[in-house]
This record gives sequence, C-alpha cells and structure tokens, in this order.
Amino acid sequence: MKGRSLASLNELTGEEIEEILKISELLKLQSLRGQEHPLLKGKTLGMIFEKPSTRTRVSFEVGMWQLGGYALYLSTNDLQLGRGETIADTARVLSHYVNGIMARVFSHQTILDLVRYSTVPIINGLSDFTHPCQGLADLFTIYEKRGRLSGLNLAYVGDGNNVAHSLLYGCSKMGMNITLACPKGYEPNPEVVSQANKEAKRNGSGVKVTDDPKEAVKGADVIYTDVWASMGKEKEREGRIKAFKPYQVNAGLVEQAKEDYLFMHCLPAHRGEEVTDEVADSKNSVIFDQAENRLHTQKALMALMM
Repeated sequence: MKGRSLASLNELTGEEIEEILKISELLKLQSLRGQEHPLLKGKTLGMIFEKPSTRTRVSFEVGMWQLGGYALYLSTNDLQLGRGETIADTARVLSHYVNGIMARVFSHQTILDLVRYSTVPIINGLSDFTHPCQGLADLFTIYEKRGRLSGLNLAYVGDGNNVAHSLLYGCSKMGMNITLACPKGYEPNPEVVSQANKEAKRNGSGVKVTDDPKEAVKGADVIYTDVWASMGKEKEREGRIKAFKPYQVNAGLVEQAKEDYLFMHCLPAHRGEEVTDEVADSKNSVIFDQAENRLHTQKALMALMM
C-alpha cells in the first residue's frame, strides 16, 4: 500500500482491510506494552481541516507523534484551499513539503482532486460522501470484541450518511451482514448500496435497507447509530428530528437484538436524540473503545501508506 491514497473503503480489498486490522492490533499491543514504534521517523503529515473535529485531530496528531513523525494542523484560515488558490495547486505545493496529507472536508470532490494532483498519499479523514477512517476503526473494534467479522449481523439505525456508506463498503467486503433502517428520503446512496450488494454476494453475506428499525435490529450482533443532523446539515435540523424520532436507539429497541449485542456510535453523540443515556452507558456500549481505535487503525494506515 506504500504510496497509495485512501478516498473510500471501496478502493480496498478484503485482504487489504484484514492486513490493516492486523497491523492495528500489533501497534495497539505495542502501545499497551510501552514499546516504541518510530516507523515514520522524520516524516511529516499535513492535516487539512475544513471541519473541526476532536477525534480526528487528536488521533492523527498523537498517532503521528507515536510513529516518530510530525503532524501539521492546517485550518481553512491557514490555507487558500479552493479560494485564491486551486485545490490542484494546493496539493502540488503541499506535496513538496510533507510526506502525506490527511484531509477532513465538506465535498468529496475535494478529496478526489487532492488525490489526483498530489504526489504524496492522501487520506480521507471525512467527506460528505464517506468516512473510511471511521469505518476501519469500527471493523477493528468489532473484530477485537468478537474475534471475527464474517457472519456477524450489523444493524445501522438512522441517516444514510457518510458513516453508513463506509459501513456498507466495509461490512460487505468482510462478509458481514448489514441492515440499514432509515426514514424514507434519508436512505444511503443507491450506487453505494448496489456496490455493497455485489461485494456481499461474493463474500457470502447480505445487504438490506428498510424503514423499520425493529426489523433491522432483530437478532443483531451490533447496533450502530449516528447523529441525525451531521455537520453542514444544521439548517435541516428541525425537520430531521421529526423524521428520525422513531429511530432513536433506546432500551425498547435494543431488546430485539442479541443479548450480548455491541452498541456503537462514531461520536459525538447527541444524547436524548439518536441514543439514550441508558444505551450509550450500558455494558453493551463500546463507543469509547471505538473512539480509541481510531488512533490505532490510522497509525496502521499511515505506516502502510507513508
């Protein structure tokens, strides 16, 4: 994977995802033992942030430091990205300064343009279309807790957004069954669903989209949700709250799942909206382990790519 970019999990094979998860596991174990692993000593990661983030910034910055490198934070106030300077020129210029670029942006086209014009690896730290770093951390967390991915049932309840797209790509490539329960009009991109269906058929799993949350979580090994109004969708907030109210993950809904189900959320959570405290703080919840695993999977990605 050296020198490659990652715009979407759709670009990875199941074998490549497995390799990333194995290296994540090794690096996490080394960290817990206090073993240093300066695999990127002397290298620099440029981090472009159009959207602020707690987990993305801290995990990449700390991860790069633990790998022996340096992470440079670049907000829209620090760059002329897409304003006075073209994205193409920004990518070309930064490629002469840094060994890799992570970008957390609004438009997925920005990621694609960075990939096209950069001569160093680009990592999609989030776009409006997909969130591959989150998807890898999610798969690693499930693997860590259950010892396998193939054959497990994941139920995603809520907005068919960028996180849902990454889960569709990731689950289908790893032989996991995924069912998404979304209100009408808020389903995931049909092309993503179609691609995930093809992958699932190859790997002996299934993909389903429904508007019934109880149907989705029935017999689930994993229940996953996300905020109802993602960053940039604030103007739709009132309408979304009304549409998503029946999709709250609460004590009544999770009764349909397996007793030892895992509850997952990419955070930040709007408690009392998409999930209740009772579920988020339950013994089934792995949301903070999931957040920690962003660090380990991103370190694996950077070590492989840079």
